[in-house]
Amino acid sequence: MNGQQINNLSLMLITDRNLCKQSFLHTIKLALKGGAKTIQLREKGIPTHELYCLARELRKVTLEFHANFIINDRIDIALAVEADGVHLGWQSLPFTIVKRLIGSEKLIGISTHSRQEALQARDYGADYITFGPIFNTPSKKGLLLPLGTETIRKLKNEVKIPIIALGGIHKNNIESVLYDGADGIAVISSIMHDDNPEEAARCLYEKIVPFKQFINS
Repeated sequence: MNGQQINNLSLMLITDRNLCKQSFLHTIKLALKGGAKTIQLREKGIPTHELYCLARELRKVTLEFHANFIINDRIDIALAVEADGVHLGWQSLPFTIVKRLIGSEKLIGISTHSRQEALQARDYGADYITFGPIFNTPSKKGLLLPLGTETIRKLKNEVKIPIIALGGIHKNNIESVLYDGADGIAVISSIMHDDNPEEAARCLYEKIVPFKQFINS
């Protein structure tokens, strides 16, 4: 793990091929061109070999753009394509086992949806957490209530690893998320479902840059 990998968490794109209006790979390339710094491959219901082939293609593309490539849950695929890390959810293998398998040089992120889960992830030794949903989002509708941006500010006092906010974030509300302390944002539909993924990513990235410069100044 290095500083550049952590900095690249500022704009994470979580994939969903079903949302694309263009081809999947082209959508990812456009997002990277626009400023996405981390791609998290999260595709459900794909046979293992097909997922491996997709991951191999995305590994090539992310290397071209000097971006992180993280794979959701599948440690085997992450190792096979030499991804930069894995992202774990509540159904994943235990953190200690994952750490033993992939080593200390790879990123391990954990999905969290409450203060308690965030503190637990911190104590495990996660490199970063995703935290949300911050706003209402179709993917969590009826499952999880939005946490709001103020919960990020409170959490920052207790969690020193990067907090990547997600859930209903788009160009019109991203600044409030960053203002309340998020170290980065993760999006799905805001880029994947946009008619112009490159411009969508650029719009988000250009709003993130001033906050990053202020923090580092």
